[in-house]
Amino acid sequence: MLNIINRYSLIALVVFASGCSLFNDAYQVESRKIIDYLLADMPLPPDADIQKEPTVILGTGTGIAGRIVLMSNRSPASNLVFYGNSTQGSGWELVSSTVAEEIILVYTKEGRHATIEILRRSDGIGRLFGGENDSQITISVVHPGAIQEQNPYLALDENRIELEGTLAGRDSQ
Repeated sequence: MLNIINRYSLIALVVFASGCSLFNDAYQVESRKIIDYLLADMPLPPDADIQKEPTVILGTGTGIAGRIVLMSNRSPASNLVFYGNSTQGSGWELVSSTVAEEIILVYTKEGRHATIEILRRSDGIGRLFGGENDSQITISVVHPGAIQEQNPYLALDENRIELEGTLAGRDSQ
């Protein structure tokens, strides 16, 4: 009897685990379709999985703004080479790069700006077996006219609010 319960528990666990995998695969496929449509000219590593939670996309076509977070099984160095090669023919022009522990690439195309951040995600397994470490890739894109005011955060500056209040009080006297 205990043996039968163990078998059914194992079968239920396998079915549950494969069901979660199916939902994740469906999310990846649907997300890729949307991102390919909205950001068709920005290359994405084929092995990278789109992370649901921190990804935010607003707008359409060349009016897109947002952040896409990807997890890649390739090392930061491999992803740096991927972006170096794949952006060549896509029209994105590299305007700035920082290559250190954190890799930051800044591209521009038709007034849009894209910042690609590549971070090492070490799980220890890659190092243990001599393989590559995983990467987290964050792509942030803004379109022309997305920033209309150079300092939109002035209202949050308490010192400035206090100063303006003092000046307004002086003017009313």
